[in-house]
Amino acid sequence: MAKLGLKSFFVKISPSSTFGQTALLIGALLFINQLVSYLSVTHYFIGPSYQQINKLISNQLNTFFLHDIKSLSPEQRQTLQKTTGIRFHDEVSAMHAGLNNAAYFDFMSEQISLQLGKYTEIRVKTGEDYVIWIRPPQSPDMWVSIPLEGINEQSLSPLTMYFVVIGVLSVTGGWLFVRRLNRPLQALQKAARQVGKGNFPEALPLDGSSEIIAVTEAFNKMSQDIKQLQNDRIIMTAGISHDLRTPLTRIRLASEMLPEEQDWVKDGIAHDIEDLNAIIDQFIDYARQDQQEEMSFFDINSLIEELVEAHSVDTSHTIDLNLHKLPRTRLRKVGIKRVIENLISNAFRYGSDKIVVTTQLTDKNKSIYCSIRDFGKGVDEAKINNLFNPFVQGDHARGSSGSGLGLAIVKRIVESHGGRMAFTNHPDGGLNAAFVVPIHYQTPAPSKSA
Repeated sequence: MAKLGLKSFFVKISPSSTFGQTALLIGALLFINQLVSYLSVTHYFIGPSYQQINKLISNQLNTFFLHDIKSLSPEQRQTLQKTTGIRFHDEVSAMHAGLNNAAYFDFMSEQISLQLGKYTEIRVKTGEDYVIWIRPPQSPDMWVSIPLEGINEQSLSPLTMYFVVIGVLSVTGGWLFVRRLNRPLQALQKAARQVGKGNFPEALPLDGSSEIIAVTEAFNKMSQDIKQLQNDRIIMTAGISHDLRTPLTRIRLASEMLPEEQDWVKDGIAHDIEDLNAIIDQFIDYARQDQQEEMSFFDINSLIEELVEAHSVDTSHTIDLNLHKLPRTRLRKVGIKRVIENLISNAFRYGSDKIVVTTQLTDKNKSIYCSIRDFGKGVDEAKINNLFNPFVQGDHARGSSGSGLGLAIVKRIVESHGGRMAFTNHPDGGLNAAFVVPIHYQTPAPSKSA
């Protein structure tokens, strides 16, 4: 269980994109490389250097204290200081000379103590002047300061710069590599979304690695085949509708020749022919997908008010409006009008004689939400998603007949705008049929200078 929990934790924190995963991999490898380099430099270069320094310090202390340092005259000490740079201090003079600014070094104290055979306190002052302070075991009341030329904090900067430059170059190279790899993948992703909406972009350029080029070629071929299949379906549907309407016209003409006492038969035939023509129109609409219509900028609220006014002729129906201010957005006007009209008609036909139409901004003012709520008995939750499938009707839930293409057409129109359908049962009863479409704001025209 612990292993599964740890695995799920790493899955959650690990990036899901190719760029993120590759960047993480490069970063991990770079970190391991830097760590190994640091340990190697420390073990093979810095460590031996410090051991050599400790050995020299021990030898110098032994050499100095073979003779009695305290017996040296001030002139002899000055001569020793000029020739070696080594100074001897008591506690007070050592404090004034910078002992307080020196840090205690544990590992140097241990090594020199082992070499001298007694505990030796070592302090090191870094900065512009690198000075080693030693409390020798031969004279614990004395401090010895030994300057080391050529070693200071700045001497570490080339090594630090080396690590920084290697890290920056590695990350930059990895970023450029992944960016070049991701560019055709992103283009492929955008093109796939367009094909999913029923739009067919131009063939993608063959760019990238051999595997990406192979995938792009397969996608271009698939897109062409789907486009050809759709065109064939439209032609086939148009041909079938034409072939069906010819005998329907004959049947209508034949029914007109029936005697007056059989008017009820004539009316029934005319009604059936109208239903068949409506079903044929739905087949054509479903196949065509309304892609021929040009997009334009308009206010959805004005379109709803226009449709409500058209429905006002039926006094048995009531429509309440709850319209919030919306921006003009770029949509297919006839297609959106068909969506709203279909939802309003379904609400009256299957729900109730009173409905409520609501519009508002959503997704932080990036999308428009439009809902038509009725006060009927709603739809079984398990069957709501099936309402959008072609040739699947809500008859069992709402009680009606038809081709089962109305909501499928509506869903396809909304999705071709990059939107989505959202059908839910209202908590107080009835069905809330809604759709959401993204807003494409109109770019203001540049002002003309005088």
